[in-house]
Amino acid sequence: MLRSCLARLRTLGALRGPRGGARPPATDTGPALRLFSSEEVILKDYSVPNPSWSKDLRLLYDQYMKKCEDGSWKRLPSYRDVAHLDSKLIKEEQMPQARIFIRSYEDGLGFEFVMFHNDVEKKTVCLFQGGPYLQGLSGWLHGGAMATMIDITSGMAASIGERIVTANLNIDFKRPVPLYSVVVINSQLYKAEGRKLFVSCDVRSVDGKTLYAEATSLFVKLDPEKSST
Repeated sequence: MLRSCLARLRTLGALRGPRGGARPPATDTGPALRLFSSEEVILKDYSVPNPSWSKDLRLLYDQYMKKCEDGSWKRLPSYRDVAHLDSKLIKEEQMPQARIFIRSYEDGLGFEFVMFHNDVEKKTVCLFQGGPYLQGLSGWLHGGAMATMIDITSGMAASIGERIVTANLNIDFKRPVPLYSVVVINSQLYKAEGRKLFVSCDVRSVDGKTLYAEATSLFVKLDPEKSST
């Protein structure tokens, strides 16, 4: 589960930007576009509503967008392509085929989510809806899919402005998550010791009454001199 925070940050987007953290979503559903004048790459933001979003997910999205109005919370953009990332690990000819794992499915089939971050409180909240390609037992979300979203959300709480990897992830699954349902993943950075960052997390139903999972994570800041390649 080790991976670079650089990819995470560039994938989910930087916090600095327009009010609410959102940039105008691109309407193109194909590859990234380039402006003829500046050669700037325009990427489609997948953390905005699409027709597959349920009513619960849309309502929660609107609630958190309202919180973004005073600047205390920021919506984190999220992209599918990694071709724009600087990487020495992937051959140039392989870059067009590379996709961010959690954005590798078509709308509604896999991971549908949007994240919001509060820098003062060191919190990241993910509103997540699991699609049919994430099924484990019939009718239930696969535990690995839930673990992925816990890891990503916790990592965002720890990684804003940092280059990190997951060192340890402990999850206590309380009950299975129904497929297609919406859950709220709450994560918070609660301690930092040198290069070590500690995050707590819980997964709850939309109304907050049902606890699906609890987790603790340890992330480690990478040494910039050793992680440049």
